[in-house]
Amino acid sequence: MSTSSDLPNKPKLALFDLDHTLLPLDSDHGWGEFSIAIGWCDREAFGRQNDAFFADYQAGQLNVPDYVRFATAAVVERGQQASDAAHQRFMDEVIRPAMQPAAMQLVQQHLDAGDTVVITSATNEFVTRPIAQAFGVQHLLATELVRDASGWFTGEIEGIPNMREGKVQRMQQWLADRDLTWDGVETTFYSDSWNDVPLLERVNHPVATNPDERLRALAQERGWRIVDLFSKAP
Repeated sequence: MSTSSDLPNKPKLALFDLDHTLLPLDSDHGWGEFSIAIGWCDREAFGRQNDAFFADYQAGQLNVPDYVRFATAAVVERGQQASDAAHQRFMDEVIRPAMQPAAMQLVQQHLDAGDTVVITSATNEFVTRPIAQAFGVQHLLATELVRDASGWFTGEIEGIPNMREGKVQRMQQWLADRDLTWDGVETTFYSDSWNDVPLLERVNHPVATNPDERLRALAQERGWRIVDLFSKAP
C-alpha cells in the first residue's frame, strides 16, 4: 500500500460507501419500509422478506438479483411519475433528517480540497441517485437497473452488481472510462462494512468508518484508520 508521500501530484479520489457509512441507516431497507408505510406493499409479507434479505446482506450472502427484483417490484409496477414522487417524499421524510453534519462535512472537505468524490453503493440506482445528489456528489456507482423501451426499470440488474468484488470491478471500469489507472490516482475509501474489504484492500488509504465488529477488528489488525462519524441505528 502506498502512502501519501509516495503519490505526488496524482489526482485524488475519495470513495464513500453509503449505507451506515454516510447515512446511519440502510437506504435500501429504509425504502422498503417506506413503501410499506405508503401502502405500496403488504407489511407482513413484504416486511418479513425485506428483513430476511437485509440479514443476508449483513451476513455477506445476499442473492443480489433476487433481492433487486423483490425490492424494485413496486417501483416497476407503479411507473416513473408515481415512483419519483414517492422517492421525493422518502428523501424529505426519511433521508434528509438522517443526514448527519459530520458525514456531510467530511464529504464537503474532500470536495473543497479538489478531490473527485464518488459514492459507491450496493443499493440500486433508483434509491441512491437522489441521495448522492443531496450530499453534493456527482459521481455514483450503484447497482444499475435494466430499462425497458419506455426508459423505465424492469427489475433486472444491468451489468455487475456493485457489491463485494463487484465494487472493485466497477471502480476499475470507472477509472478506465476516464483513461485512469489505479497507479495513476491516489485513492481513499470510507466504508463500514465487511462486504467492502475487497475495495478497502485495493485503495491507497482504507478508512473503516462506523465499522461493524469484524471490520473494526481487521482495521485494528492492519493499522487502517478508523473513523466513527455517528452511532449506528439499532
